[in-house]
Amino acid sequence: MMGLLVFKEKLKQLYGKYNRYMIPAVKFLLGALAFFLISSNVGFMARLKNPLVPVVMGLVAAAVPCGVTAFFAGCFLIAHVSQVSLEAALIIAVFMLVVMMLYYGFRPGDGYLLLLTPMMFFLKVPYVIPLFVGLSGSLVSIVPVSCGVCIYYIMMYLKQNAGVLAGSTMSEMAERFIVIVQSLFGNQLMWVMVAAFAAGVLVVFLIRNLSVDYSWSIAIIAGVITQLVVIFIGDFYFNLPVAIGPMILGILVSVVLALVYQFFVFAVDYTRTEYLQYQDDDYYYYVKAVPKITVSQPDVKVHRISSRKSSRHEKSN
Repeated sequence: MMGLLVFKEKLKQLYGKYNRYMIPAVKFLLGALAFFLISSNVGFMARLKNPLVPVVMGLVAAAVPCGVTAFFAGCFLIAHVSQVSLEAALIIAVFMLVVMMLYYGFRPGDGYLLLLTPMMFFLKVPYVIPLFVGLSGSLVSIVPVSCGVCIYYIMMYLKQNAGVLAGSTMSEMAERFIVIVQSLFGNQLMWVMVAAFAAGVLVVFLIRNLSVDYSWSIAIIAGVITQLVVIFIGDFYFNLPVAIGPMILGILVSVVLALVYQFFVFAVDYTRTEYLQYQDDDYYYYVKAVPKITVSQPDVKVHRISSRKSSRHEKSN
């Protein structure tokens, strides 16, 4: 345990010293991976499937806010979709416009969630998003998380139905609009996942703010159980195609990641909890103070013994 705490302090010092370089590097990786996943799953336009495109867009993402990167990713997705269906591209453009309005109207600082949520779905660990957001975000963060879930399922619909969308004729435009809208926004699995993620964020946020011991650990477990309950209820009522094995594995990995995040962000020592009471002219104050677990980096000094001095000492003896 002491070794992990020392490692944590070293990471904090490293981040404090090189954060001006680390933040752009993380934004580059996030942006490059986002554009790579779009090209890999809905890469309908050959020109945009060039491997250099994600690298270039990653460099752009390193220099702009995450919200701008999300906007560029939306335009990138629409450009690909327009190759197979102008109707689908128009519908997605309207959806992206609504997402941007909600994003800038509610919580502009959470633009990275519009990118990170679909990415976690592709990486098979989406259930970690409600845990992370509930632990460090706010209830308003439910909006970009929900939009990110919708973006993932829209991409999956386009990937699975590209041939059908491209094979329609222009005389069927009105009918295609109706079919695409019903298929995109009538996806029961998508709305169940939106509800599960929103409920997970809500439960984790409420519990981690309680004045109880081990509130963050309790919040993580409660958030996972909440997501499972909502998904199983949705599966029971709508007979959804939920793969139990990958879901359980994703849940376990998400719990481990959330506990690691808790260790690095909220490591406290409940055995040294103090309760304080004081007052002023208008109020009595009862304060619960829980100290953070901090250690100082050990200062190890190595004394080198000269071989010449030791040989002289042996001769004198």
